[in-house]
Amino acid sequence: MGNKVSAIVVVLVVLAIGFMSSAYIVQEGRQAIITQFGKPVGEPIVKAGLHFKKPFVNDVRFVDKRILNWDGYPNEIPTKDKKYIKVDTTARWKIVDALKFIQTVRSENGAKARLDAVLDSATRDVISNNNLVEAVRNSNAIFDKIDLKKKEIKDLKKDGKSTIEEEVSGEIEKIMTGREQLSLKISAVASKELSAFGIELIDVQLRRISYEKSVEKKVYERMISERNRIAQKIRSIGKGEKAKIEGRLEKDLKKIQSIAYRDSQIIKGKAEATATKIYAKALSKDPDYYDFMKSMEAYKKSLKGKAKFLMSSESEYLKFLKELK
Repeated sequence: MGNKVSAIVVVLVVLAIGFMSSAYIVQEGRQAIITQFGKPVGEPIVKAGLHFKKPFVNDVRFVDKRILNWDGYPNEIPTKDKKYIKVDTTARWKIVDALKFIQTVRSENGAKARLDAVLDSATRDVISNNNLVEAVRNSNAIFDKIDLKKKEIKDLKKDGKSTIEEEVSGEIEKIMTGREQLSLKISAVASKELSAFGIELIDVQLRRISYEKSVEKKVYERMISERNRIAQKIRSIGKGEKAKIEGRLEKDLKKIQSIAYRDSQIIKGKAEATATKIYAKALSKDPDYYDFMKSMEAYKKSLKGKAKFLMSSESEYLKFLKELK
């Protein structure tokens, strides 16, 4: 009886070991390749769940079937217009042929090494065959904004617009390809090579572009100098406008003063004429009184202070003084 129990236990243990060595679980987002003595056997297992293999003979290799990220190292690349820049790229990829993937690169680490080589090479080739502006901007929309600004300035009839606008638009180069198209070119070139490893490249993005440190300072200095030059021209235009406005203001002020003086003289003349007419009319009624008043005014103006006069007693000028006796 004891021997039978022992035999049953042994059989159960062997069955358990055989089951454990033959069963495996494929998780969501993963796929499996069955290998026999290191060589792939059959098609990849892409369905999640419990699966079985030959115990002790077959092994299971798991690979990811989700979308994976790749981040490259910033590389110094010369552009077509001889400007050295640092380009930092990133990409998304996934394993579409697990069997080919295992046979060629064997693991994700091996795949990343291949991605480093292929994507860096493709990025270098594409960037070096295009000017810097192609990797910086994605459209020529900035020129539409400049044209709109010119129209607004023209409508407002602002002087000096052409000088300012030529300075701004003269620094901007039109693009023929653009950043997005460069990314697509890099992706197209790299995809051809990566397909041989069972890898599908989903997209590539130029994450960051910067000048090389040795030229970055000079570039900033040139930009500052250019901005200062444009600012100086704008200030000069502003000073010219100020002089024009002040000139017009002074001219208008003199015109207003001249008109006011003319009007005041006309009013004053009319008033004096009216006063003289009234005064003459009043005095014409008594000529002797008029003569007396005029003589009194003459006495008041001439006979004042310590002035001394030598006159004949028969002088007509003194007739009213004689009458005062």
